[in-house]
Amino acid sequence: MINTIRAEVITIGDEILFGQITDTNTAWIGTELTNIGIRVVRKSSVGDQVDAILQVLHEAHQRADVIIITGGLGPTKDDITKKTLCTYFGVGVVRNEEALALVTSFFEKRGREMTDLNRAQADLPANAIYMQNDWGTAPGMWFEYEGRVYVSLPGVPFEMKHLMMNRILPKLTGHFKTPIIKHKMIRTIGIGESFLAERIEAWEDALPDHIKLAYLPSFGGVKLRLTATGEDNTLLDHELAEQVEKVMPLITKNVYGFDDDEIETVVGQLLKEKNLTLGIAESCTGGYVSAQITKVPGSSAYFWGSIVSYSNTVKVRQLGVKPETLELFGAVSEETIQQMAEGVRKTLGTNIGIATSGIAGPDGGTPDKPVGTIWIACSTEQRTVTRLLKLGKYRDQNIQLTSNYLLNMLREEVLNQ
Repeated sequence: MINTIRAEVITIGDEILFGQITDTNTAWIGTELTNIGIRVVRKSSVGDQVDAILQVLHEAHQRADVIIITGGLGPTKDDITKKTLCTYFGVGVVRNEEALALVTSFFEKRGREMTDLNRAQADLPANAIYMQNDWGTAPGMWFEYEGRVYVSLPGVPFEMKHLMMNRILPKLTGHFKTPIIKHKMIRTIGIGESFLAERIEAWEDALPDHIKLAYLPSFGGVKLRLTATGEDNTLLDHELAEQVEKVMPLITKNVYGFDDDEIETVVGQLLKEKNLTLGIAESCTGGYVSAQITKVPGSSAYFWGSIVSYSNTVKVRQLGVKPETLELFGAVSEETIQQMAEGVRKTLGTNIGIATSGIAGPDGGTPDKPVGTIWIACSTEQRTVTRLLKLGKYRDQNIQLTSNYLLNMLREEVLNQ
């Protein structure tokens, strides 16, 4: 029986708590630890205060086998991680000659003068195992203390990643006997989390103990993450595939992809496979849908162009929307969105035209058409389908949701071709 190895990731620095920089380190570290069978049980952020750092280290010691620390290893006075680790372990500092040689070489190659503060970066806690940083002057450090492994890394992402990949991860896999952890992601769209959970409840209840399910909601969809733990890689892959096969009949209509698939990538692959071309007319989304489509490399094979028809004049002149339609029904209406989708398809000469028109907010709503009232449409050579969305009051959210719903409508229509 292989025991679960638990890890905690601690980021140090006031700049993270103040929101001055975005912490991307913990997500990346969590992924890499999972890949070698180490389960992250807690992520913590703490400012540049000795007492606070000591407290979080003591707490991590109680619940984790591996404690990964990033940040606070620079040469300035606010970088206090090394001194705090000395206090925590009850040791002094020792100048590491290997680290000093690397720092010296770093400055010599750049023709810069090295200060005492720079030299002090080679001063490590006496119980530290030096981990060479090939991309900077802040060293990595490995500690073994009371049955736990502590790793201290620089906070600069590219330095941290290099140390993790080339020094820390190989050492962790040699130090611990870890289980295999495998993930399988099922990506759904157009169904809420609670409705999805109700639909697959019996299947979820029947999952074996070593396979866990997590619901990960996002704009317009929910990702279902299956996580299997065991010792046989091939067997785990087979078991995950078996569970996907069992649940798919319950949710096929709402599944657009797996693992790293994004809706715009899936749509692009379908258009390319069926040799179809796409044109887009956008009003309330202001080009956001087109930006999603063109994020995909090679999208020029199927995407011909777009018209951002923010004004009614452009809707009439470029898309062929009838003035009387706008006068009778308004820009935010089923009649208008239908003519927009058909118009962009004919104007650009594509197989498919899709369109958006609505009130994204935060103002512009009326009692009959409140903020969040949005129409979308997809026009093919066979038919034009429309849909009314009733979203919320937040502009950015409405734009992103509209894009996702429209791309899913496009996906469904292409599959029907």
